[in-house]
Amino acid sequence: MNDYRINRLLKDLKNPNEEIRDRATAELWRIWFEQKGAIGFQIIRQAQLSLEAGEIKDAEITLTQLISDLPDFAEAWNRRAVLYYSIGEYKKAIADCKMVIKLNPIHFGALHGLGLCHAAIGEYREAIQAFHKALEIQPHTLINQKLILECTARLS
Repeated sequence: MNDYRINRLLKDLKNPNEEIRDRATAELWRIWFEQKGAIGFQIIRQAQLSLEAGEIKDAEITLTQLISDLPDFAEAWNRRAVLYYSIGEYKKAIADCKMVIKLNPIHFGALHGLGLCHAAIGEYREAIQAFHKALEIQPHTLINQKLILECTARLS
């Protein structure tokens, strides 16, 4: 990935102008989805269609095979984490989120997802840490601010 371009987008995520932040967010997602070219993107899309059709096992098999074939494709891990989160397999989702973050430390989506998973199983301190890390990258994201407050309240 082009470091200058990524650094510029990360800077734009902190811009006070919402339109600039939204464009930077969309562009980072595009880069992450297209990391492995058209083939990787198409396979992720196929898994998403399976998930939307309720064919969860097919989606999981597709993503697991993609991860096996391209273990450094962070978005494949992230998509499987989303799948696991959606079916309540929070520990598996946490493991996949951690792999995404290892491969792509600026992946604010995986950090947010990691927080959601920890919160879902009552690990509020870990959730707060993940939401804080996501906010370091996207400081204007209100949902993470709100979730930190909610998790903090649950600790009291």
